[in-house]
Amino acid sequence: MTIFSVMRRPKWIRALVYALLLAAVFALLGQWQLGRAVTSSGPDPRATTETVTPLTQVATAGQPVFEAQDGQMVSVTGSLVAPDFGIVSSRVNGGVQGYWVVGRFDLSESQVGTLTSVAVALGWSADRSRAESVAAGLNSTPTFAPQQLVGRYVGTDGPDVTAAQGKTAADFVPSTMAVSSLINQWSGFPETASVFGGYVVAQTPVDSLAAIDSPVPVRTTEINWLNIFYAIEWVIFAAFAIFFWYRLVKDAWERELEEAELENQSELERYN
Repeated sequence: MTIFSVMRRPKWIRALVYALLLAAVFALLGQWQLGRAVTSSGPDPRATTETVTPLTQVATAGQPVFEAQDGQMVSVTGSLVAPDFGIVSSRVNGGVQGYWVVGRFDLSESQVGTLTSVAVALGWSADRSRAESVAAGLNSTPTFAPQQLVGRYVGTDGPDVTAAQGKTAADFVPSTMAVSSLINQWSGFPETASVFGGYVVAQTPVDSLAAIDSPVPVRTTEINWLNIFYAIEWVIFAAFAIFFWYRLVKDAWERELEEAELENQSELERYN
């Protein structure tokens, strides 16, 4: 009698089917765990962020910019507000450091019953005097006609606290696009008004400024090693289910061999 003859018995064939089903369940759980081990910060950005969507459908005023919103192309309808234009330094375009002209854009519609604004970056210049001239010209404009602005919605930078030390408001040029700092510079900005947590990088620059480099955001991929460890465990469990069936079959085979040997010995002792 061989072990294969034991394996072919209906009892152990049924046990094998159960073991295979159990191993399949463990394998599926391992695959699921492995899928959770590799996480991306978002879907393919080119398939989502480049679709221009109304800002009010993407984000909510008064709320921070979440990862799925950061870098989304948006449209917003309203008007620019003077004299809330200024410049931001240390802005790189095509590898060249320069300045942004920034300002405030009031939405034509109120949100949650309050006036709503969003900070905007309107263009870039390598020359500070040129950027300051454009900002001054915008500030001298009494009113701006309503328009639709299209651009990329980006999360705010942190305030440039160090650079502001020892300088007057007139001399200070921020090097970060911090919405919280810009609000303090906006004149007549109502306390009851709300502002978006990020800012919009305009697709079309104003005056003779250059368009701001605004590449498609890069979504990072992270590996959760704990989930990979769990996935390996499920694979081990699946293999153990098959091994456990084999071990039971082998034990039954060895037991039958021992019983047959004892029986043969008893027969020999009887005749002797």
